Amino acid sequence: MVFTSAGSPLREVELRGPEPGPGQVRLNVQACAVCRTDLHIVDGELADPKLPLVLGHQIVGLVSGVGQGASRFSVGERVGVPWLGWTDGSCRFCRSGRENLCDRARFTGFQIDGGFADETIADERYCLRIPESYSDLHVAPLLCAGLIGYRALMMTGDGERLGLYGFGASAHIIAQVARWQARRVFAFTRAGDEEGQRFARSLGAEWAGSSTERPPEELDAAIIFAPVGELVPAALAAVAKGGVIVCAGIHMSEIPSFSYDLLWGERLLRSAANLTRRDGEEFMELAPKVPVRTEIREFRLEEANEALQHLRAGELQGAAVLKVG
Repeated sequence: MVFTSAGSPLREVELRGPEPGPGQVRLNVQACAVCRTDLHIVDGELADPKLPLVLGHQIVGLVSGVGQGASRFSVGERVGVPWLGWTDGSCRFCRSGRENLCDRARFTGFQIDGGFADETIADERYCLRIPESYSDLHVAPLLCAGLIGYRALMMTGDGERLGLYGFGASAHIIAQVARWQARRVFAFTRAGDEEGQRFARSLGAEWAGSSTERPPEELDAAIIFAPVGELVPAALAAVAKGGVIVCAGIHMSEIPSFSYDLLWGERLLRSAANLTRRDGEEFMELAPKVPVRTEIREFRLEEANEALQHLRAGELQGAAVLKVG
């Protein structure tokens, strides 16, 4: 399913099967979860994607071939491919353990063809071993919704009272991790989304309400998953002094101006950008211990446009996943 221009639906086309180059593996794609980042690309909100482009960066595949020098994985082995697809390894960010900030980084389903296809190739160094206890469909959302949520959660420190703004694919995973860490979860959804609020409570949130509401207690930290800039001052107003707010999306609408008193008191506002391979390894080890349960809605590969539209309309609980293999 190929993306050719902003605002246009993906097109079903037949392409020549990819051949792995040095250090690469070829994968028979089994499943690929659909991410809001895919939607941002389709809607033209992220600049300069490779065109034409195969979207998809939460890929579960079986190794079907290896390029020269590739030795991490064997043919038939199941691996995961996340958003981070390549870094230069030599810049100041890479050398200091911050490869997620590499200026020359290339990303799966953005500059590198991704998993909305029967086959794909990936640099073996950036592929992840994934827990055997999960099915292909249920492990796929862990590869971005889980990973970026995990990175954002680690940025919040050890605060007990955690707010999650936007209860979608990432939040439904991270709520479970936060509860496992003995944190108290407060969930914020679209106004009137009673079903989403029930879903949040079913995953351990002790309170769920509209994103325009104040929680019953001051929060120690909050993660904003929804790409809505207006939530920044709302979250600042909800956290206590010294609280941390992490914006976890790659794109967000304009943040409105707000009075300094919302930030004062050593409140910290920051973003979570991409992921590192260490994040992936840590989270893939952690997820089965919790254990994280992913709520999914299955679509066929040729239904990718339908999956994106359901995501755009906020009609999904948990994650959309394309069944490919």
